[in-house]
Amino acid sequence: MPLTLQDAIDQLADRASAKRRSAAKRLRVLGDPAAGPALLDALRTEIGDPRTWETQYQLIMALGSCGHAPAVELLEQLAAQQDDYTMVGVALGDALVRIEWTTDSSLTTIDRYMSTGSPSVIDGTFRAIAMLRLVPDDELLGRIIAFVTRLDLVDPLRFWVAAAAAGWTGPNVEVFLRGCLTSPRNDVVEAATDSLAGTYKKYRPL
Repeated sequence: MPLTLQDAIDQLADRASAKRRSAAKRLRVLGDPAAGPALLDALRTEIGDPRTWETQYQLIMALGSCGHAPAVELLEQLAAQQDDYTMVGVALGDALVRIEWTTDSSLTTIDRYMSTGSPSVIDGTFRAIAMLRLVPDDELLGRIIAFVTRLDLVDPLRFWVAAAAAGWTGPNVEVFLRGCLTSPRNDVVEAATDSLAGTYKKYRPL
């Protein structure tokens, strides 16, 4: 039987990382704002141990799913520390976009990290807009397309933008997607093909 909300919150304090990770994944699925404070406390405890990055990833994703705004300060601090491409960085970008969107339906986070973020955090922001099927305003959309169009055809940052573009319109969007069709990466080609047909594909990230 799946963990209840309270059982999952209690399990965040388990001695075993696998148990804590399982609890975080359950709270991510539930997306209940009531879990936010416990998740934030758990993340503060967890971040000191790089060996538990998978648990940290799930805690961060759960905070995003819960839309827990008090977590933003810590998440931004962690995002600023990202250098190499890491899944924790992806989760940070994803969660920051989700929290901002839940709080005030804005997407300023994407603009900020396109300018200053590490590749993994940027990738996470793009993944969030794809998974949430968001349509940015024309100005932001133009900046996103300009950003990814400058990237090499094998750059993985193209993927989530290509996937998100199923609900986007405009000549620059089509030019970007048709350019993606020439990428050596099969995932980018498939995402662009679906988006040119206006079809959102269901993705199940970690």
